[in-house]
Amino acid sequence: MRPQAPIDEIGVEAFTVPTDRPEADGTLDWDHTTLVVVTAQAGGRQGIGYGYADLATAQLVAGLLAGRLRGLDAVDINRAWITMTDAVRNLGRPGIAAMAIAAVDAALWDLKGKLLDRSVADLLGRAHDGTPAYGSGGFTSYSDDTLVEQLAGWAQDGLPAVKMKVGRDAAQDVRRVALVRSAIGPATGLYVDANGAYDRKLALAQAGRFAEQRVGWFEEPVSSDDLEGLRLLRDRAPPGMMIAAGEYGYTPIYFRRMLQAGAVDVLQADATRCGITGFLAAAALAEAFTVPLSAHTAPTLHAQVGCACRPLKNIEYFHDHARIETMLFDGAITPVAGMLTPDRSRPGLGIELKRADAERFRR
Repeated sequence: MRPQAPIDEIGVEAFTVPTDRPEADGTLDWDHTTLVVVTAQAGGRQGIGYGYADLATAQLVAGLLAGRLRGLDAVDINRAWITMTDAVRNLGRPGIAAMAIAAVDAALWDLKGKLLDRSVADLLGRAHDGTPAYGSGGFTSYSDDTLVEQLAGWAQDGLPAVKMKVGRDAAQDVRRVALVRSAIGPATGLYVDANGAYDRKLALAQAGRFAEQRVGWFEEPVSSDDLEGLRLLRDRAPPGMMIAAGEYGYTPIYFRRMLQAGAVDVLQADATRCGITGFLAAAALAEAFTVPLSAHTAPTLHAQVGCACRPLKNIEYFHDHARIETMLFDGAITPVAGMLTPDRSRPGLGIELKRADAERFRR
């Protein structure tokens, strides 16, 4: 019989990593990414989790959540989840609070795997051994040469699809999409992401133009809060073009509303926002609505939970996060033959922080 393993300590650190060049999408510019790393100790083992958030997320973990979790059985992740969500009731669940919970949740899943000597994928029960990955970057701030080099490079590496950002200039978007299609060839899937930058009429017009380059995925053509607009695009988009959204979902209620509205062909979820525990709920909802699920960013984290999700279609191999994970985590998962496949011999999430390499980015 397994002995209880009360949580001894929850720790948190933050690291701000500059991008390798200026980046932008349809609505935002940035030059750095903040990595929040949470550790959870119990039974003589230490779990590690992480998310891409703001320093305020780390402060919330240290100041509110850590004290509530001490003494709870580390294996009872649902109890910890309820404890954390109750603790943030008066703060507002979405946003910073949800991302703080998500980072702790990841650390607890990693800890549980280490206590039981199983990978998270095996703990959850595998539906797949691995998941297809698609390369994601192609920022609107990139020169044509950089855009082509990055996306064509992923295609040459065997990724089945690549995604680029659009939304700053409608005419330039069409030109750049055509440029990428020419560079990657006809066999690689081409996705675009407007990050909600277009209004409904422009999004419809752009969908028709993108279809000429066999774009098969149009992400957030309008704001993800505009469920009626997403449904309009889904109904009127050219045949073969999927409408995708959901990356800003923090709770199961958000995903349920999006699915009930018939707003998407593919539901997206991000475990750094909704937690691994919440990602499993999103997968159950997607399956109930017979809609495929796609994991947004954080490829190493999603490679583990993704193996257990029956409706999972693919994982976003996002340039910024893939770069950070490879730089700062031993055990970061990279695509092989277009697939992200966790190492079953590594318990938990299968990662450890490279502290010496991370130190220069510490906040």
